[in-house]
Amino acid sequence: MVIHALLAATLALTAAPAAPAAAAAAPKVDCARLKCLALTFDDGPSEHTPTLLKVLRKEGAKATFFLVGKQVERRAALARQESEEGHAIGDHTYSHPSLPTLNDNAILEELRTTQALIEEATGRRPTMFRPPYGHTDDRVLRMADQQDLAEILWTGTTLDWKLRDAKKIKATVLKLAKRDGVILMHDTVPQTVKAMPEIIKELKKQGYTLVTVPTLLRGKGPESGVSYF
Repeated sequence: MVIHALLAATLALTAAPAAPAAAAAAPKVDCARLKCLALTFDDGPSEHTPTLLKVLRKEGAKATFFLVGKQVERRAALARQESEEGHAIGDHTYSHPSLPTLNDNAILEELRTTQALIEEATGRRPTMFRPPYGHTDDRVLRMADQQDLAEILWTGTTLDWKLRDAKKIKATVLKLAKRDGVILMHDTVPQTVKAMPEIIKELKKQGYTLVTVPTLLRGKGPESGVSYF
């Protein structure tokens, strides 16, 4: 009986499927050597996010998503997919308010609630946040530090929510692109998602490697209580 049990266990181990390729460590990108650029998307996850993720996966590009807590409640599976596919996830508050207009407790609640929702969905607690509208001050940064969050702004914004035109959004991204740049877009804007295949192909032609914000920081962040870009 013991021999049969041991034999069965051995066969079970032999038949066990290999670990998925996604579990393997991704090759590191050296942005000190390469021409890196970070594409970032705010306000999701949205109904357009699956299409964007498909494009990013096809092109082998990585991005950073700053998620709104209310949207994570509605689409937790998409938040998890973003994380599992190697994209970076940040906190974009629960209800998208102008943080400097809130008192300290309200700021903390906006950040804390979204951190918890993202952690529940992805298994990882965010270390970055982006203030809605870019509205921030020293007090907001102190509250973020209490939640172990770094503040991530940008080097250029497409204003895609206003343009609502795929060709104009593409032209704006290409104009804003620069080495170690951080470009702000929204995966809630369908025209942005529509423009992404051509945007990525053109950026690659120009020699850019599309990476997450943490990769862009080259292991020197994000550091809690520090504002970047």
